[in-house]
Amino acid sequence: MGKLKGLTRIYLGYNKLQGLIPGDLCLLSKLGELYLSHNKLQGSIPECFSELKSIKELHLDSNKLESNVPSNLWNLNDLVQLNLSTNNLRGSFPSEIEKFKVFWELDLSFNSFSGDVPSDIGKAELLVYLSLAHNEFQGSIPQSIGNLKSLEFLDLSFNSFLGFIPKSLESLTHLKHFNVSYNKLEGQIPTGGNFANFTAESFLKNDGLCGETRLKVPRCEKGVNVVSLMKYIVPSFVSVIIVVIVILVLMRRQKWTKELPNSEISVVHPWIGSSYMELVRATNDFSGSNKLGSGGTGSVFTGTLSDGVIAAIKVFNLQSEKISKSFDTEVEVLKAIRHRNLIKVIGCCCNQDFKALLLEYVPNGSLDKWLYSHNLFLDLLQRLNIMIDVALALEYLHLGHTFPIVHCDLKPSNVLLDEDMTAHVGDFGLAKLFGEGELMAQTRTLATIGYMAPGIVSTSGDIYSFGIMLLEICTRKKPTDERFGDKISLKSWVSFSLQENRIGEVVDTNLLGGEDQNLSVKVQCLSSMLRLAMECSATSPSD
Repeated sequence: MGKLKGLTRIYLGYNKLQGLIPGDLCLLSKLGELYLSHNKLQGSIPECFSELKSIKELHLDSNKLESNVPSNLWNLNDLVQLNLSTNNLRGSFPSEIEKFKVFWELDLSFNSFSGDVPSDIGKAELLVYLSLAHNEFQGSIPQSIGNLKSLEFLDLSFNSFLGFIPKSLESLTHLKHFNVSYNKLEGQIPTGGNFANFTAESFLKNDGLCGETRLKVPRCEKGVNVVSLMKYIVPSFVSVIIVVIVILVLMRRQKWTKELPNSEISVVHPWIGSSYMELVRATNDFSGSNKLGSGGTGSVFTGTLSDGVIAAIKVFNLQSEKISKSFDTEVEVLKAIRHRNLIKVIGCCCNQDFKALLLEYVPNGSLDKWLYSHNLFLDLLQRLNIMIDVALALEYLHLGHTFPIVHCDLKPSNVLLDEDMTAHVGDFGLAKLFGEGELMAQTRTLATIGYMAPGIVSTSGDIYSFGIMLLEICTRKKPTDERFGDKISLKSWVSFSLQENRIGEVVDTNLLGGEDQNLSVKVQCLSSMLRLAMECSATSPSD
């Protein structure tokens, strides 16, 4: 391809291209438009892309690209459109943004970019579309964004932006879409300009914001931001627990709106379609040495696919009609979700006699294994971080879509830990995706006894299960432990210890053993975790 010196446009989107982006593309000096989106390309963006001096439109979105974006890519001053969304890219926001005089579209969403957004962004005056959603940006929202007079679309949701929403944004008369949900913003929501047209969905989950009641935030004159005060008066280790309490109580009492903006809806993955014979080769004919485990719906094997990707291959037992439906349910749900704390789907293999899901291989196994193996140990901070990961996954399932997704079978064996001990919730075979007009309650579920809420299938049922899991991770006792029965349960056992201020009798002895100078802090943290667990596992959401 590098010999086609006169080539000006390449459109290869929505294919099954895989491997690395070829460096030969850099020889195409007249290339003006390059579309490689929605493929399976891996590796990094070639450094030599900076030599594409004629490039105007570069779309690499929805691939598997990773590592930092080459710094010299930002020297392509004639770029008009740059879309790098839905990859695994890292790095900071380009400080060279002021050089992009004709730039009108920048999409970095669904990556792992971090750091502050520089004030020089206000010099890209022709910018029409800017999406930084679902990253790790922090700091304040630059006042200079108010200089982008052509801006129509601004999405900063799902980051860690702090401070106030700049009043300068009121001057953006063309702004039609605005979203700063799921940040750490505070202060008054602007009221001028197009802010009069924005709804509550633009400002979700910023506990410090105040403004008009129609935006479902407190009125500004009514007072103090409790969360802001808390960070000064509560030790940081315990304040994390309090924040999670706030999130989960809100989740239990959330009244669902019928519609969320498109930016809240997860991107559907391009899946690998694998043949049965490829899976036979990958798993050594589904040999015992490749078997990771078995469950009610089938067995899971590890295998290396033809492209070198190591996958967990979940083979469904089709002798049961219910299990066959479980496959269909899991496919439907997994196609609709994307979050760092949910297990990633790679592809599937489906015919009349065989059904399998290809999932991301998570090397450290299940939370259940780590809790109950004699040669493995999780310290208190690891357990806390795991449960925060699970809470974030539930928050996404319940609030991150037009309609809520209910997991229905949350338990330690369905939480997998990667090499960094980040938790990933999996097994959506019993999940429920509630459509418009459907009741968020059903009377029957196959969920695991001990973890399911009495009588209903709903988002509150998932929070109940989360509470039971949190009790288990603190005590290292299953709700089905032989010591529990009709007269005493895991919940009542812990409840009594909290009332008597004797939590040392119920928490995992490995967490408080020996001489520990941080013992009082650990006890305070565990007490907060147990109280949160009791709140979540209340029989009624109003309890």
